[in-house]
Order: sequence, then C-alpha cells, then structure tokens
Amino acid sequence: MSTRTTDLPVARRVEHVMGMPVSLALRGRHAGDRYGEAAWARALAVLHEADRVFSTYRADSYVSRLDRGEIGVAECPPEVAEVLALGELARVQSAGAFDVRRREPGGREVLDPSGVVKGWAVQRAAQALAALADTDVCLSAGGDLVCRVADHRRPAWRIGIEDPHDPSRVVAVVPLRHGALATSALTHRGPHIVDARTGQVPTAVASVTVVADDLTWADIDATAAFAHGADALHWLRGRPNRSAVVVWGDGSVDTHAA
Repeated sequence: MSTRTTDLPVARRVEHVMGMPVSLALRGRHAGDRYGEAAWARALAVLHEADRVFSTYRADSYVSRLDRGEIGVAECPPEVAEVLALGELARVQSAGAFDVRRREPGGREVLDPSGVVKGWAVQRAAQALAALADTDVCLSAGGDLVCRVADHRRPAWRIGIEDPHDPSRVVAVVPLRHGALATSALTHRGPHIVDARTGQVPTAVASVTVVADDLTWADIDATAAFAHGADALHWLRGRPNRSAVVVWGDGSVDTHAA
C-alpha cells in the first residue's frame, strides 16, 4: 500500500541564525515529536557555532580576528582551515571568478569566506537530522535547501525557483528527493556578488540555481556561475553532476540537466 503525503504528519520550525531565516520541514514519523525537536536543536547548534567562528559581522569571530592579523589559521578551530581549503579549490576550479579574498578600494585584502560558509554550515547542520528514521527532511537557509525523502513511495519535495525580475512569480519548479539546491541572485541582497577577477558585478545574468548532491558545492557553484556572468551556463556544463536553472538579465531562462 502506498503512503500518501496527506496522511503524514508535518512539522515546521523557523529560527533566525547567521543573519538569515532558517526553516525546517519534517514529514513522517518524527515530525513534531521529541526526537525531531532534539535533532532540530542539534542542527541549530551547528549553525550558531558556525556563526561564532565565521561571522564577518562579529568582531570577536575567529575569521574577523584572522582577517585583522591577530591570529593565524593554526590558532583557529580546524573548520577554518577546511573552509579556506574549499575556497581555494573553488577559486582554482572557477578560474578565479570565485574567491574568498577581495581587495578593498584602498588596496587592503579582505578575508570573507561567506560564499563557502553558508552552504557548508547548512550541509553540516543537516547531518543532525539524518538519523530521523522514516522522516522526510527539508532544511532551508535563506532559500538554499538540503532535502531528503525517506520512502520511495512518497513524492519529492517541490521547490519553486523565484523569478529575480518579479519575485511574486516562479520561473520553474524543481522536484528534489535527495540532494541540495542553491540560488545566487541580487534580488534581495543587492550587488553582493562580483567576478573576483574584475571586481565587477555581472549584469548579463539575473539568477543561477544549482542542484547538486550537497549544499556546500551547490552554493559555491551557484555563486561562481553567477560571477561568470554571460558564461554562467557554459561554465556549469563543465561541472560534474550539476543541474541548473539560469535566468538571464533579459528575462530568458535556460536549464541544464546533469
């Protein structure tokens, strides 16, 4: 006998962490019970710790102190070296379009690993939910998601992709059973994404959504592709096991299937 989604209990939770809304939907056995609540608490603890270590808005974070030269990488938690290594790998693989370091107008080099940290931290937080048996999970942070469907008889989570030119519209709906989805756009945060090679904000592309096995690389690749501007889709086609939805500056939409 098949399991109908409408027969399953669903619990939703939301909290503001790392400067963004983080929401959880649990569907199935542990939705709303003490095991689900405990897993949610563990996931939030992971995110709060990431904020303590990596926030560029907190003067006392390890990354802020590292940026000011007060400490070295060896004096930071090992996760800092891990994130910086991911950032360097992303810089190399993106041919320099993505970088965790940037230069200010005065010439000072600034360390800002935020483009890695968000997806990396949420992927780690999702691990706290992985042990919930017979429970579907959708963990979202600022619109980037990690999803799991525990039973093949149940439908996938359906993720709407916002139109960056008109946020009241959806340009595509992506069914997601296991994996992650991340979108990079300027719609809600302004011109925060630049091509690290030029320091310029790309104008040819309006948003890039990437589906991958994990959110660390879905988020990195969405940002790197956006930084590539007019070459966003061409660059993504060379990435392994990535699907994508690209909305261009003129409103047209292209897709790429893994």
